[in-house]
Amino acid sequence: MIELISSRREVYIVDGARTPFLKAKGQPGPFSASDLALQAGRELLSRQPFSPKELGEVVIGCVMPSADEANIGRVISLRLGCGKTIPAWTVQRNCASGMQALDSAIKDIGMGRHDLVLAGGTEAMSRAPLLFNEGMVKWMAALNSAKGWKGKLKAYTQFKPTYLRPVIALLKGLTDPLVNLNMGQTAENLAYRFNITREQMDQFAFESHQLAAAAQEQHHFSEVLPAFGTSGDLYTTDDGIRRDSSMEKLATLKPFFDKKFGSVTAGNSSQVSDGAALLILASKEAVKKYHLPVLARIVDVEWAGVDPAEMGLGPVYAVSKLLQRFNLQMNDIDYWEINEAFAAQVLACLAAWENEDYCRQNLGLSQALGRIDRSRLNVDGGAIALGHPVGASGARIALHLAEVLRRQQAKRGIATICIGGGQGGAMLIEQVSEVK
Repeated sequence: MIELISSRREVYIVDGARTPFLKAKGQPGPFSASDLALQAGRELLSRQPFSPKELGEVVIGCVMPSADEANIGRVISLRLGCGKTIPAWTVQRNCASGMQALDSAIKDIGMGRHDLVLAGGTEAMSRAPLLFNEGMVKWMAALNSAKGWKGKLKAYTQFKPTYLRPVIALLKGLTDPLVNLNMGQTAENLAYRFNITREQMDQFAFESHQLAAAAQEQHHFSEVLPAFGTSGDLYTTDDGIRRDSSMEKLATLKPFFDKKFGSVTAGNSSQVSDGAALLILASKEAVKKYHLPVLARIVDVEWAGVDPAEMGLGPVYAVSKLLQRFNLQMNDIDYWEINEAFAAQVLACLAAWENEDYCRQNLGLSQALGRIDRSRLNVDGGAIALGHPVGASGARIALHLAEVLRRQQAKRGIATICIGGGQGGAMLIEQVSEVK
């Protein structure tokens, strides 16, 4: 077993659950972000031998909570019955918000603040709001401050139909304000830099759907709990998986982000979706006190920054730093989960790790970091097929990696994710059967 470099306490994943990931379909989905977390957390907590009120804290990652979900971590904690005395808070690190929630919980457990923490992420991307544009805001301000009926009348006459054009918050949120590129355009940059072809992207996307479909049929998503809508509807599985996907169908889709020269399409990109993933993390003391099962041990987490115009390369840097800290090689890792923001992005990370010049010039290594065996990467598909609710994905890949390690009786895994704004996160996990 890898030994911790620091003296902090060990942290274990004892259980976890997530909702089905529901594809956004052009209108608000059936659940708010806190609704989704409630669906995942209710049964997760009910099957524990301890009361929700015995948790030390609740930490939730979320990028776009609704207007009535301020500090959504606290909203979720109270709705789950954790009690008024349990502190709860929200973190936001774009696509890695769920992983950041886990890292925050890890540090609090590791330093002895808490023994049990509920952590993870949630997102209802389908409910991202439409906003007033700047012209409309200024006009409404002028109307509100106008004096008397003449002043009001004059303000009314200044109205222009263009003021009714909404700002789509989702597109704003997926665009980097410093380089003025949306996430799809950064993926196009990577495809160009590493000579990734449209066919390679589509092949990766096709395989993601095939692997996810096979995993559903083989019941490999045991962490997925059914979600019950207020209208009586029942949602049991991730609904974005396309069993009828084919290279021929994917080839018919037009480039979405660079319509003239690009190769990144809706088909080889992650799906906009709604979902939540929650985990219970525990110290060794809590595991022994409550006789908790142990799913995995979280060894450490690493974060890295990259050029926002190439944000998809974040995992390259985070993984490199994590491996070096523990004196590990790529082939020491049994299974990998790389969040599939875009097929081009994952393929670019694989290419960068295998490129000696890139590793020497950018990672300070004397040789290429190494190659990942594709049969051990995203073995049950990824976000292209399952969806990418940005607040939840970092928690989803960590939880599912732990499940894969247990299923395969493998020792180590890394879950890694690229982050809008030019960052990367990586988590090293060990499968353990018991606390020693």
